Order: sequence, then C-alpha cells, then structure tokens
Amino acid sequence: MRIVVALGGNTPEREVSLRTGAGIGRALIELGHEVTLLDTGTGKILPDPATALALGTGKPAPEPTASPGGGAGSLVSSAAGADAGGLESWVRSIPRSADLVFIALHGGDGEDGTLQALLDLARIPYTGSGMRASAISMDKSLSKRIFRDLGIPTPEWIEVTAPEDSAAPWRPPIGDPEIARLGGFPLIVKPNDQGSSVGISLVDNSAGLLPALETARRYGRVIVVESFIEGREVTVAVLDDQVFPVVEIIPQGGWYDYERKYTSGASRYEVPAKLPAATTERIVALGLASYRALRCTGLARVDFRLAEDGTPYCLEVNTVPGMTETSLVPKAAAAAGHSYRDLIRAIVEAVPAPRLAR
Repeated sequence: MRIVVALGGNTPEREVSLRTGAGIGRALIELGHEVTLLDTGTGKILPDPATALALGTGKPAPEPTASPGGGAGSLVSSAAGADAGGLESWVRSIPRSADLVFIALHGGDGEDGTLQALLDLARIPYTGSGMRASAISMDKSLSKRIFRDLGIPTPEWIEVTAPEDSAAPWRPPIGDPEIARLGGFPLIVKPNDQGSSVGISLVDNSAGLLPALETARRYGRVIVVESFIEGREVTVAVLDDQVFPVVEIIPQGGWYDYERKYTSGASRYEVPAKLPAATTERIVALGLASYRALRCTGLARVDFRLAEDGTPYCLEVNTVPGMTETSLVPKAAAAAGHSYRDLIRAIVEAVPAPRLAR
C-alpha cells in the first residue's frame, strides 16, 4: 500500500508525535509498504524515519508553540497545522494515489476530529477513530458525562471556563462548596482538550489552585478540576474490540506527570499488571465499555485510576496513543505476544472497510 504517515504538527506534543511517526514509518517500510512521512507542522516531507526520530529526540516541551514557517521543500503555507484551513491545504496535497493516511499526530487538529473530518470529505482513508469519536474523546468533560450516564465510574469533576480575553481579570468560581463536592484536596487541574499530561497540576491546597488554573488556561479556555483518586495508575489498550493486557504505571516518586511520562527511567511498568483476577476483568470490561461508549474504532487507550478499594475510575480515552519506545501500547502488545511490527500491521488492517472503498 501507499501510506502517508501524518506526524509532527504544532501542538505541545510535537516531539512525541515525531518519535511516534518515526517508529510507525520504519515498521511500515519493513512490512513492504511505500511510505511518505509528512510533517503537518511544516508541510515538509521528511526523507526517512531516522530524520523524524532525530527531530523528536528533544524532551517534549509542555508549552504551545507558534506555527513553524514553511521553508525550502515546504508543501503548504506557514499556517499548516495551525487551523483547519492549513490542514485542508496539506490534505489537498496528498497524492490521490495514496491508499491510506496513518495518523500519528497527538493533540490539536490531528486528534480532535478536525483532520478526520477533512480526510472524510476528501475521501482519503485513515487509521483510528472517526471524526465524531475523535472529537468527543478529546473533550474530557464531555467524555466524562457519557461515562457517568452509562455507569462507568469516573472521578467527580467540575468544568471551569475562562474569559475569552486572556488578559481579563478572572476569579474562577471555585469555592469551599465546590471543593467539598470534589472531596477536598488534593485535586487535579487540567486543560479540557490536551494529552500527554500537558498543562496538568496536582493541587494540594487552596493556595495552589489559582496558579494551576492559570497554567491550564494557557492551553484553552475550558478547564477540568477533578477529584484525585488515591491509588494506582493503570491503562488498557483496545484494538477493534481486542483488549490487550492491563498495564500498571509505577512512577519513581511523585505521580505520573509529564516528566515521569517521557523521561527514561522515571517510571516503571508492570505488564500484565499484578492485580486480582476480578480487578483485571473489571478494568478490561470498563475499558471496552468506554471505547464503545465513545464510538471508537481502530486503536485507542483507556486510562484509569485504581482506587484503594479496588474501584477503577476512567479518566479518558486516547484515540491516538503514543507509539514511541517508552509508550504503553507497544508494551501491552508485546505482553500479548505481538511485535511492534505486528501491532502496526493490525492497526492498518483495522481501518473500516467503508473508508477503504473509495
């Protein structure tokens, strides 16, 4: 097949996406596909997976970045990846002979349904979830409403919307009654539509609440303030209704924040997680239920906090989970006896037939 790997982009997760795309591109080439690596942040075609990997070796900076300008070899304008118009430009540049776009973008337009909608309109097949599931999954508060309505446990939360003018004075409507409803401190404060723990804070007291809200506000107006569930961090990957072994994430000190997620050696992993059989079955069932509730297709990863009483609380569904050397899905696939190459092959084969019928 002729496959375009969409990677990079302009989100705070750009470097992670470049590393994800490099691994995917290498595996696709080994599987015999004709591969093009397209950096949607610059509009440039990268010559090989090694180049993408080199571009992504820096520590992912958890700050929004301006759109890089298109230089020599650029396919599209400097607005590429910054908005739907820029995405539309490079979608139009995809050769009509391409059989598939493998989406390796994390966050932003590449994961929130915008790119998926444009590819649907262009009748270009792509991996992963469709427009609707991608948009809902990226919206943490909306996802949690669906989880709650379907009886899937999720931490209690409130949604806060900042003023449209970022310079306007702001007194967030969070007082003692709201804090009490969330179970008191500590609390989690995070942007409503970011991934990779970007902009997230663990707040231990009232003095830390406003700074945490301001941090999250840099990434979007809608902010989620959520109960912190004391316990363990676990996750389960689902590929076309096949559930991989549960992974437990064990941070080396502190909690599983951005640094511990992407710094080598900062966390260790138990795959399969050492849990009672009944707990494992419950997590698997809830992971599959969450995946289906948001109408996901292809690969997704469902993240949980496992409370001390054994209750799994669903945090979110990631429709484009990381596929780097430290990522969780390849670890889970390996525990199930699947190589990285097997996993990439399965993701391609999971693309719904209607998308491929062009």
